Amino acid sequence: MSAPIRILIADDHPLFRGGLRALLESVSDTNVAGEATSGHEAVELARTLAPDVVVMDINMPDLNGIEATRQIVHENSDVHVLVMTMHEDDESVFAALRAGARGYQLKGAAQTETLRAIRAVANGDEAKAAAASDRLMDYVENFTRATVTNRF
Repeated sequence: MSAPIRILIADDHPLFRGGLRALLESVSDTNVAGEATSGHEAVELARTLAPDVVVMDINMPDLNGIEATRQIVHENSDVHVLVMTMHEDDESVFAALRAGARGYQLKGAAQTETLRAIRAVANGDEAKAAAASDRLMDYVENFTRATVTNRF
């Protein structure tokens, strides 16, 4: 059996952190390495704890989750970030992915979907909420169509 996935939870809401911690402690293949309540704290704890996955909120005090993700990924490519937020707008999705997040999950997702996303990101795969994936595909298709049309 392999070692549990070491996870840093980065969210400024105690209720969400507690609920996610309880979920992660209820399964044998995950371990909560730490909790951060601000973007700067997330960057520092990712540096010192070197977790496998950081579950990152976008709206964080003092340093938003997008910039914290960018710094974490830049400092250690072995740390994978799963952005978990209430925002499902295109701008937030694309900003998180451009910053280096390996996944994007909505906080309203089912527990099984959240665990699946964390496991996928830990394995180096991508995990995106279905609605975000659909919009991303629409964006790529429209961009490709516009590029082809403009060539002729």
